[in-house]
Amino acid sequence: MNLILLEEQDFTGLNRVRLQDDRCRHVIRVLGAKPGDTLVCGKKNANMGTGVIVSMERNAIEMDVSLDQAPPAPLPLSLVLALPRPKMLKRILQSLASLGVKEIFLINSRRVEKSFWDSGVLSESDIQRHLDLGLCQARDTIMPRVHLKRFFTPFVKEELPELSRNKKRILAHPKAQALCPVGINSDTVLVIGPEGGFIDLEVQTLEDQGFESMTMGLRILRVETAVTALVSRLFT
Repeated sequence: MNLILLEEQDFTGLNRVRLQDDRCRHVIRVLGAKPGDTLVCGKKNANMGTGVIVSMERNAIEMDVSLDQAPPAPLPLSLVLALPRPKMLKRILQSLASLGVKEIFLINSRRVEKSFWDSGVLSESDIQRHLDLGLCQARDTIMPRVHLKRFFTPFVKEELPELSRNKKRILAHPKAQALCPVGINSDTVLVIGPEGGFIDLEVQTLEDQGFESMTMGLRILRVETAVTALVSRLFT
């Protein structure tokens, strides 16, 4: 944990916070912090800074915080991702939050198993927990927004055109001929399919909306690897 992520309810005064949960246990047991020590802190969806431990009990700590630093700039990217396996989704959410992606759309596809949509990982609390872990890892405070879109065609034909207006439109597709660009660093909507890729009809539907099919080469990557590799390639 490289940053202690603070919630509004943690504040007992203007600049005083009290922690009694896993963050407290991490500070005491993992970091081995003591009264007087300074920790990196940040308030969710607000500034970052430092906190000085002023008191410590067995199951609680209090800190005086000074939050005067802006968080890292977000990537100009909206990611549209076919819903992956639940275990994989946990890691992907953490990675995306760490990388600075702030708009994530999880969509359906012919090759997405129906049972994935019933997974507890999609609960608001689970999504929040994995995003929190990613933010703490990267020292960021701005929470990504995750949108669940269970119906492929209505989303692609009715919502995606407006979402991608005046932006670069890229469809990651292993069978494509065009090579994915490097370091474009501009407003982009990136679509990544499920294990096995989108079916031909889905690819055509996306291309009809102006998305250009692109590949990273001959290697076929797992979705969680492809997500990180593509984001890193597009935004250097």
